[in-house]
Parts: sequence; C-alpha cells; structure tokens
Amino acid sequence: MSTALNGKIQPLRVTQARVIHSEWIKFWSLRSTVLSLAAGVALLVGVGLITASVSASGGSIGDDRLGAADASLGGVMFAQLAFGTLGVLFMAGEYGTGMIRSTLSAVPRRLPMLWAKIAVFSAVTFVTGLVATAIAFTGGQALIGDGAASWSDAGVARAVVNTAVLLTGSGLLGIAFGALLRSTAGAVTTVFGGLFLFDNIVGLMLPDSWQGALRYFPGSSGNAAAAVTQAPDTLAPYAGLAVFAGYVVLAAIAAAWRLSRSDA
Repeated sequence: MSTALNGKIQPLRVTQARVIHSEWIKFWSLRSTVLSLAAGVALLVGVGLITASVSASGGSIGDDRLGAADASLGGVMFAQLAFGTLGVLFMAGEYGTGMIRSTLSAVPRRLPMLWAKIAVFSAVTFVTGLVATAIAFTGGQALIGDGAASWSDAGVARAVVNTAVLLTGSGLLGIAFGALLRSTAGAVTTVFGGLFLFDNIVGLMLPDSWQGALRYFPGSSGNAAAAVTQAPDTLAPYAGLAVFAGYVVLAAIAAAWRLSRSDA
C-alpha cells in the first residue's frame, strides 16, 4: 500500500487496523463466505423451527419448558458445520486460489494476518449467530405455544449466548485447521470429524470406566455449553464452554506456529 507525498510515492505502514480492514473487505467480497454464513443462519433457524414444531405437534414437550427451549435450538449441530466450513473457506480458500501469496507479500510478518482474520470472523459470526439463535428460540417458542419457555427461564439467555459463542468457536477451528492443513477438503473433514465423530469413535474404544473422559472432548464439551439444562454425565455449561474454548485456543496457537515457520 502506498500514497503520494510531495510528488513521491510513500508506502503506507502496515498496522493491525489496516490488516483488519483488508480482511473485512475480503470477507464480504467472497461469495463463498457470504453464502456459507447465510447457510448457517438458515440451518440454525430453519431446523430449530422445524424441531420445535414437530416436538409440539407430537406432544413430546408437555410441561417441560426447558425441553421446549432445547427443541428450538435443534439446528445448532447443522449450523456448526456451516460455520466451521465458513472458517475453512476464509483461510484455506486463499491457499487454493494462490491469493495467500499476495496477502503475505502485503503483510510479511504473517501473524497480523491471522489475528485480523480471527478478529473479523469472530465479530461477524458472533453477532450473526446471536441474532439467528435469538430468532430460532423466539420463533420456536411461538410455534410451541402452551408450555413454551420464555427468556426469563433459568438457563435460556445463557444458552442463547453460549450457542453464538459455540458457532463462532467452530468457525475459528475452521480457520485454524485451514492454516494448518492449507486444504479446504482436508480442513473441512478434520473440523467435521473433530466436532461430530471423534467423541463417538473414541467412545467405542474406551472401556466403561473411562467413558467419563468423553465429556472433555470437543463435541461433548460444546454440546454441554449450548444446552439449556445439564444432562447426566456432562460438564456444566460454563465448564463445557471453557473446555471448548481451550481447544480453539490450542488450534489457533498451532496455526500461528505453522504460519510463522513455513512458506506459503
């Protein structure tokens, strides 16, 4: 980047704010990221409304107000996959097109680019996820009618906010694995396996006495964070959120190490 001063071209200093602005423009300029974001919102709201409607019509909710709240958040798992894919595309997509070389030429220190992507992605997905989750909950409870939960019920507001955090964290895992693997297909597969398959596969191999350890795995801890009520043999919501956040931080550290140590 450069500007004219006294008839001469003066390069603009690379600052974190300018890098963030660049990543913001890139995020909204790519059709794939916008479509993935829209797909995540549609899945979260659409599946949540369907789940709430089916549960109400089938009579499975009854007087269980907190169960009604969980029903309207039934699209979280599908939205996680969409948000995780969005994170992968935001990072690994540049490796696929070769644009990463231009990016790192403009930001040769590399890590400011990663922090900028994380900042832009977190801001966009948290706000979007929070609004979508609130719509899913409010709309789902309206469909349920009698026996529906309200925002004042214990755990509801916390579950809505934690769900938005969970979706953001799933996308940040996508960014981290996109930087680590530099392959869209490989990173999406890794995120999908880590969030939805890893717990079940390991659970089949562990003896019964070790099954309690599964609560600390990514998928189980994330589910505990987003639940309205604590299920048996799971972490408390905030404990689950802390464990899941730990995985995100470790993945980001690994991505930063890979970026700083290897060529584009």
